[in-house]
Amino acid sequence: MPRILFVAAHRPDRSPSQRYRFEQFAGHWAAHGFSHEYAWLIGAEEDRVFYATGHVLAKMGIFVRSWLRRARQVARVKEFDLVIVQREAFMTGSTRFERRLAASGVPLIYDFDDAIWHLDVSDANRRLRWLKDPNKTSKLIGMADLVIAGNAHLAAYAAQYNNRVEMIPTVIDTDHYLPAPEPARADGKVVIGWTGSYTSLAHLRKELPMLRALYAQWGDRIIFRIISDRDLEAPELPIENIRWNSATEVQDLRGIDIGIMPLPDDEWSRGKCGFKGLQYMGMGKAVVLGRVGVNTTIVQEGVNGLLASGQEEWLEALGRLINSSDLRTRLGIAARRTVEEGYSVRAWRDRYLQLFQTLLSAPKKP
Repeated sequence: MPRILFVAAHRPDRSPSQRYRFEQFAGHWAAHGFSHEYAWLIGAEEDRVFYATGHVLAKMGIFVRSWLRRARQVARVKEFDLVIVQREAFMTGSTRFERRLAASGVPLIYDFDDAIWHLDVSDANRRLRWLKDPNKTSKLIGMADLVIAGNAHLAAYAAQYNNRVEMIPTVIDTDHYLPAPEPARADGKVVIGWTGSYTSLAHLRKELPMLRALYAQWGDRIIFRIISDRDLEAPELPIENIRWNSATEVQDLRGIDIGIMPLPDDEWSRGKCGFKGLQYMGMGKAVVLGRVGVNTTIVQEGVNGLLASGQEEWLEALGRLINSSDLRTRLGIAARRTVEEGYSVRAWRDRYLQLFQTLLSAPKKP
């Protein structure tokens, strides 16, 4: 049975990127003869320190332990038949571990789903940004036997440095994300929902003026549901903050009526894979997505969702959906169909198997 070494930063079920670009496929791959070992760096206790403000000395200790951990993992590379590096093997600008993996002769796949050649550092680690090197991404792409990019924008970038690039979107497990009738709220409110991590919550905070204007217009007819690892603090707004949990995520999403994904129109956002929108759409929800990047490919305006840029468009699009349950239902049905046909695990899982087999049957590197 061929063995895959999956090299990533976080432990299983921690990172959305890893969960949706690798973990959710692993069972299907195993059923077709590919086992895997997960090589991650940062444990749960370290995670709490690493993404908190300050703790510089403790973070340096995490760097050292992570370096040693990764060195032990990379030393075992020849026990495997394929290696997948997701984004990077180490959190600094160093390419040492990727170079060792590439030199091993084991076929190397590089996977990325963000415009990570643009420096993007969490607020908690701004003081350590000097350790990063945005030019690292192009070097890692050049080392790989195959590059898998999450959208066409990322694939076009990768094609400058490697002639073996595949575009595979970040997708939804439609057997897990199942639409289901949600009992009407006793208060009759329309629930406008957002889900995402602490880092992407910054995009939502920038839209607080729009959310305030929306609430001023619709008042008690609406409520906001935020599903995240941090609360959105805006006491003037009616907000249900729900702590993200993989075990309850689907049920929490079922309780929304409209899913939103605001994004700034910048290079980082143009590299996003639209996953929040796909989560809502996979649940059969009506969506309003920022008119940026891949969102304009996923959504056909007025057919399976709505797009918006600027406060006026956001207020108009959300107002249409708040005012019409029939429109929400129609768009939600079409949204679910879009995900099933083009953005689902079922639609893409066998393409990975084909790529794996192609790499395994290629002549061995000298």
